[in-house]
Amino acid sequence: MEIIKGIGVSSGVVICPAFLLTEDHLHIGRRSVNVAEIEAEKQRLQTAISLSSDDIRELRDSTTRDLGKETGAIFYFHLGLLNDRELLKAFIGGIEERHYTAEYTVHKALREYGKHFLEHPDKYFRERIKDIYDIERRLLHKLAGRDRIRLTDADGPVIIVAKDLTPSQTAALDRKIVKGIAIEAGGQTSHTAIIANSMGIPAVVGLENITHETVSGDLLVVNGYSGVVIVDPDEVTITEHKKYELRVQSYETKLQGIRNLPARTLDGEEVKLMGNIEFPHEVDNALEKGAVGIGLYRTEFLYLSAEREPTEDDHYAAYAETIRRLGGRPIIIRTLDLGADKYSPFLDQAPEANPFLGCRSIRLCLQNIEMFKTQLRAILRASVLGDVSVMFPMISTPRELRQARFVLNEVMDDLDEHNIAYNRYIRVGMMVEVPSAALLPHSYVDESDFLSIGSNDLIQYTLAVDRGNQRVASLFTAAHPAVVKLIQNVMRAAKRAETTVSLCGEMGGDPEFTLLLVGLGLRNFSITPHNIPQIKQVIRSIDSRDAQRVARRVLSFETPQQILNFLRDETRKVLPDLFRD
Repeated sequence: MEIIKGIGVSSGVVICPAFLLTEDHLHIGRRSVNVAEIEAEKQRLQTAISLSSDDIRELRDSTTRDLGKETGAIFYFHLGLLNDRELLKAFIGGIEERHYTAEYTVHKALREYGKHFLEHPDKYFRERIKDIYDIERRLLHKLAGRDRIRLTDADGPVIIVAKDLTPSQTAALDRKIVKGIAIEAGGQTSHTAIIANSMGIPAVVGLENITHETVSGDLLVVNGYSGVVIVDPDEVTITEHKKYELRVQSYETKLQGIRNLPARTLDGEEVKLMGNIEFPHEVDNALEKGAVGIGLYRTEFLYLSAEREPTEDDHYAAYAETIRRLGGRPIIIRTLDLGADKYSPFLDQAPEANPFLGCRSIRLCLQNIEMFKTQLRAILRASVLGDVSVMFPMISTPRELRQARFVLNEVMDDLDEHNIAYNRYIRVGMMVEVPSAALLPHSYVDESDFLSIGSNDLIQYTLAVDRGNQRVASLFTAAHPAVVKLIQNVMRAAKRAETTVSLCGEMGGDPEFTLLLVGLGLRNFSITPHNIPQIKQVIRSIDSRDAQRVARRVLSFETPQQILNFLRDETRKVLPDLFRD
């Protein structure tokens, strides 16, 4: 038995045989054609491009139909490549000027094109290389007159094991057959991860050498929660995970019965459970899980999955659809959080040695005022459609907050001048996700209608740990005493100023931390919709006075392990089903 640690990108646990998907290599040698064959080669190339475009449009439409238009929009990049004038010029030039075969000119041109992406310092662009390789393989197969390799040999449920999966391969997977994904490449922002998560297939990426440790037929355990894959598990491990699967299924069925009940403690304290979403269609799932609104609407998808720079109307259409789906429930729209590992091809962003500490989020917006105003205009226009608030990310100084509000006021003045309706009293908040803001929250509470603690980045910046780096993943923990004390500091300042505080991030969705957070005074959670039912169950099983006692005890501990052990024991007392072996 071997345990391989990676990065979980789509939650769930599955036990199935492996299906090793080897790379589909086509040996393309340097071959030439004579002058008389040039026109025929050009025609073969045009036919391959046309057939490939048809395939991609069909894949885009089926993905949009099954998973939503935002996920389907990933394939606009593929269509854009096939219609790129410079790339087509390189294809034709290789045939006409150098007398290359269609196969070799496609291979050479796309490999040269891909080098620019591979050498780019930004992770977002480097990850797009798989899209370029996807197009290359598709064209070469069309030129060879055969379809691409499919999972025709898999006659039952399997876990796909591969070095990598292209977006096309992932979107074309049959969910009746493919129950899990385990690949060596990829990260949390890759298109493969996005599609796998949308499809609900448990997936772990970043698994070093798994293709060398696995053969087809090996039994695997894929745990998308912990980011672990177990190869050839022993009987004890299999039994444990099967029991875990059944327990999760039984527990989730039980939780369906409390969907419409309030998140209220035993002594009557009301807690709001809101959902975190990225796409408009995710509202439906959030409401299905019992969310009372959307506490974090990430808007970066408008830039990350579009074929052109989003216009004001593009922004407005997405916000209007989301608000309509909410049916009057509240929503907090976060302004663009681009930068770090989320780059847009439409922005002229210079390479940075350390982009997580560079020009990202509100810093990027304040340096791209017209882009910022475009989004703010759309948010304000949409504010008359429902209960809408706006929130600025990664505020690290009071000056940034004032600058952002100044730009918002300028946009309001412009809308007034053009007699465009908006909610003049829209609530304006900020995210507390860097230590400078968490240490001095009193500098912000008087100028914010609400605060939202971004636990993921707050932990990352407080502990100096890259949460996507598996080499230091063990150091990333919400249970660190410094993190807990920073959250307490924010809660105290907000209480004195009577400012509302919410918490978004994985910490809020982990039931082991619910007692602590309620004890610290948190009454607004914004979490992944999938986690809402179990957090509600914990809240309905505890007394707020007991939670305060737990928080006081946690604040006396000096190590993360002390805190984790104590919280796990206290949670088990009120909700033993959650931890039953």
